[in-house]
Amino acid sequence: MTASLLALAACAVAQAADLPTSLSQGGLVIAHADPGSKVTVGGKLVRVGEDGTFVFGAGRDEVGPLVVVIRSASGQSQTQRLFVTPREWPVERVEGVPAKTVNPPPEIAARIKREQALVTAARNRDDDREDFTHGFIWPVQGRISGRFGNQRIYNGDPKAPHSGMDIAVPQGTPVKAPAAGIVTFAAPDLYLTGGTILLDHGFGLTSNFLHLSRLDVKVGQRVTQGQVIGAAGMTGRATGPHVHWGFNWFGTRLDPLLLPGIAPP
Repeated sequence: MTASLLALAACAVAQAADLPTSLSQGGLVIAHADPGSKVTVGGKLVRVGEDGTFVFGAGRDEVGPLVVVIRSASGQSQTQRLFVTPREWPVERVEGVPAKTVNPPPEIAARIKREQALVTAARNRDDDREDFTHGFIWPVQGRISGRFGNQRIYNGDPKAPHSGMDIAVPQGTPVKAPAAGIVTFAAPDLYLTGGTILLDHGFGLTSNFLHLSRLDVKVGQRVTQGQVIGAAGMTGRATGPHVHWGFNWFGTRLDPLLLPGIAPP
């Protein structure tokens, strides 16, 4: 399946509770129900905005179908099963990574666990802001050096699949907010991810930016789309300057390349 077809399958915008029939692994759905409706996805109640907007996504390994149930304020119920389109996940081999970041000693592993717990907690935020409805822009322009979902092998050692998209750019390149939001996490020196920023777009949708050389925002700050939030670098586990852009629906990792407005290069 081509990137353009994946994009169409991955992120659908539905009106008046007209949901797409399918979405891609790693894809996002932005939909609308009647105001006052209650919506569950896979049995989980999701936020519905005053205008009826709701969102959900399919993770890398989701096999589906995803069952969406919409109950209107009048009691009428609509159920739809969404087919999840599978994708092929190539293997990416990354050499020259410092050994201590691939298989860290116990004391460093404990630090990594603490740091990751802080980021996970920030992703649990569920604001009623709809910053995501205005679409997304690229945080930087450059060559895609790592794709979402691909199996990562560091120095010959298989690790977890890549959680976002890497964009290779020179050190110090300004990084822009892909959509408006509120900074919920900002730290200059996490062990694996180095300079790290988490930007909340509302409804559990968050962008994260890793390996930054400079942070220009602080926790609690509201930023607008296109505002510079930091600079590209190679801090943490990185072998060259780039921007890692990750995207989540709460704990579900999604593919930034398939967001509305992010046309494949």
